[in-house]
Amino acid sequence: MEADKGIVDLQEFLNTGVDIAKTAGKMTSEAFHKDKSVLTKGCSTDLVTETDQNVEKFVISSLKEKFPSHRFIGEESVVAGQHCDLTDTPTWIIDPIDGTTNFVHRYPFVCISIALAINKEIVVGIIYNSVLDELYTAVKGKGSYCNNKKLTVSTIKELNQALVITEIGSDRSTGRVTKVLENLRRIISQPNLAHSVRCQGSAALNMCSVAKGLAEVYYEFGVHCWDFAAGILIITEAGGFVCDPSGGPVDLMSRRVVACCSQEVAHAICKLIDIVDYPRD
Repeated sequence: MEADKGIVDLQEFLNTGVDIAKTAGKMTSEAFHKDKSVLTKGCSTDLVTETDQNVEKFVISSLKEKFPSHRFIGEESVVAGQHCDLTDTPTWIIDPIDGTTNFVHRYPFVCISIALAINKEIVVGIIYNSVLDELYTAVKGKGSYCNNKKLTVSTIKELNQALVITEIGSDRSTGRVTKVLENLRRIISQPNLAHSVRCQGSAALNMCSVAKGLAEVYYEFGVHCWDFAAGILIITEAGGFVCDPSGGPVDLMSRRVVACCSQEVAHAICKLIDIVDYPRD
C-alpha cells in the first residue's frame, strides 16, 4: 500500500506541476511578442526580464499553497540572494524562463522548467514550451512524454554519426571562451567528425531534443541546477544517459552536465572535452 501511495503522490505532484506550468506558460506566451524591459545579472550577456520574475513568483506561490511543507529553489530567487540549498526534503527546482535571451529576441525556443527532488533525487520533471505548445513530462519509473506521446532517444552509438548540442554560455571571459571553442574543435575535427553542432539557447529544451531523438549529445558548462534538473529525468526516462563531464555521476550543484542517447556516446564525449570550471551552486 505504501508503494502504491507513493505512485499516487508522484502523479499528484506531476498533475499539479503541469497545471501550474500551463498557467505560467500563458504568461510567457502573452509577453513573448511584446516589447520587454531587459535587465542584466552577472554580465551584459546574462539577461532577465520582468516576466522571468513574475512567472517565478506565481509558480512558487502556487506550489507553496498546495504543498506548504516543501522547499523551493528558483533561479530569480537565488539571484536575489536566497541560498541554493538542496536537502532530502521535497524540493521544487524552478526556471521560470529557460532561454531568456531567446525570449528577448522572440526566438521561440523558450520554456518553463519545473523539477521535484525528493531525497535529492529527481522524481518529477516538467518542461513546457508554451510558444510552440510542447509539454514534456516525466515521472520516475514511468517514462517520459511530449504532449502525451512517449519519448525514446536515438539508437546511434558512435560520435561520428551524432548531432551535438552545446552552448557558448553567457560568460565570455577569454579563458572560458577559449576552452569552449577548443572542445568544439575536437568534436567536429578529425578523427571524431560529429555530424554537426547546434546552439539552441535553452538547456532544458536541449535536453528534450536528446530525449526526443532529435540529437544524440548535449553538454554544457556554467549551467545551474534549475536549467537541467527536469531534463535529467526526461532524458533518462526516455532511455538516455546523463553524467558529469568527468564521466562520474551527474551532480545537480556542479554547474555542468553531459546528456546523451547512450552511455557509449557519453563516454566518447567525456574523453574529448576539457572541463570548464565554474563555482558550485
